[in-house]
Amino acid sequence: MTTIDDLPVRDELRGQSPYGAPQLDVPVQLNTNENPYPLPEELVARIAERVAEAARHLNRYPDRDAVELREGLAAYLTRTTGYAVARENVWAANGSNEVLQQLLQTFGGPDRTALGFEPSYSMHALISRGTGTGWISGPRNDDFTIDLDAAVAAIAEHRPHVLFVCSPNNPTGTAVAADTVLRLYEAAQAARPSLVVVDEAYVEFSHRPSLLSLIEGRPNLVVTRTMSKAFGAAGLRLGYLAADPAVVDAVQLVRLPYHLSAVTQATALACLEHTDTLLGYVGRLKDERDRLVGALRGLGLEVTDSDANFVQFGRFTDTHAVWRAILDRGVLVRDNGVPGWLRVTAGTPAENDAFLAAVATVIKELYPV
Repeated sequence: MTTIDDLPVRDELRGQSPYGAPQLDVPVQLNTNENPYPLPEELVARIAERVAEAARHLNRYPDRDAVELREGLAAYLTRTTGYAVARENVWAANGSNEVLQQLLQTFGGPDRTALGFEPSYSMHALISRGTGTGWISGPRNDDFTIDLDAAVAAIAEHRPHVLFVCSPNNPTGTAVAADTVLRLYEAAQAARPSLVVVDEAYVEFSHRPSLLSLIEGRPNLVVTRTMSKAFGAAGLRLGYLAADPAVVDAVQLVRLPYHLSAVTQATALACLEHTDTLLGYVGRLKDERDRLVGALRGLGLEVTDSDANFVQFGRFTDTHAVWRAILDRGVLVRDNGVPGWLRVTAGTPAENDAFLAAVATVIKELYPV
């Protein structure tokens, strides 16, 4: 039987594993940071209307530049952050992962490197390797914040072409202060003109404001976002970035022709029409996230401060055993491979109750007083 090792794949891909989380049929699934609330019926109806209109023209290619969608995303960013951006500042693609891929195709590649602070979103490293970009793992403190002095030293030493800052960070949930990002940006530009990517996939759930305004006067700073989390549209696959217009022009050098389908654009526009309703669900999830933090600490567990729609909790001597025991009680959480820690997505109140009950039982059984 032929295996990957028998194929002439690139050396940097050998021994790697594809990204993915277990998809198991259990009553409560809290492992992939999805929004647990289905789209409201009025939005579903509006999507059907917009998609039906788009279907009448599927014999033609979609708007290659997604002008209407980019205008809608720019208006959303301006309204929710207070920092004015225009269509020229915004680019959209099939999920934030494709946005990241396009950035690495443009600013990374063979003989270039990217640096990120791990543990963090594993796709930063995977997409780097997939685009032939060398990956460098930067330091974090024991509390999962960025060790700023060590980070600046690492940037000076390695001089990366692309620097990733994830805020709020996945899987830890920790946010990054604006002053920290500015110092990292300055260090990156001093080492060489480098692209600094601030991944804000979970920012709508944060206690802190967006870092979007930092792009002002900083042409090498990019903020990436997604509609998968706050908009409850993980199945849509729509991500976007905000940056200097020159960055938007640059990524179009590598984008595939007509990369965003007419159906995707129509669906995303319908979601943007219902922003207020969808952000109302975000408010509920922030309350539930904070409830999980308090309840888990009440059980005697360590919990990382969270600015996302998930919570990292521990510390366990046998992480997999705890994960398995929770799963045996019908609740699926995520084992990200961070030693001693698990991650749970904030679900509905009922889902969170089931999770907390399972954890309480498991702690008594595996860690009796």
